Amino acid sequence: QVHLVESGGGLVQSGASLRLSCVASGSIDEFNFMGWYRQAPGKQRELVARLYSGGTTTYADNEKGRFTISRDLTKNTVSLQMNSLKPDDTGVYYCNAEWGYVPPLTYWGQGTQVTVSS
Repeated sequence: QVHLVESGGGLVQSGASLRLSCVASGSIDEFNFMGWYRQAPGKQRELVARLYSGGTTTYADNEKGRFTISRDLTKNTVSLQMNSLKPDDTGVYYCNAEWGYVPPLTYWGQGTQVTVSS
């Protein structure tokens, strides 16, 4: 079983920065991709950022230019640097990963809370 553990959330003011980390029990180099989702109060879980095995990254429109996803292969860690935070960024952030094929398996962390006040 693959386990993903998130950390780094907290309560901050608008304009502040946070860095979230996701530590995987397995080598992240073996995953098809890893990423971050956010579930805001009263809303569905939505994609924030994704990093593919080859190094390509994608971002949701609202996060482009503010958030950066990166990886550290030596620590089996994927991070999300969040700058210029807004109240709309509030939610539980979940680490996500896909591994293998036929079929691929999807894994989720338990989440870390991010709250941005006005």
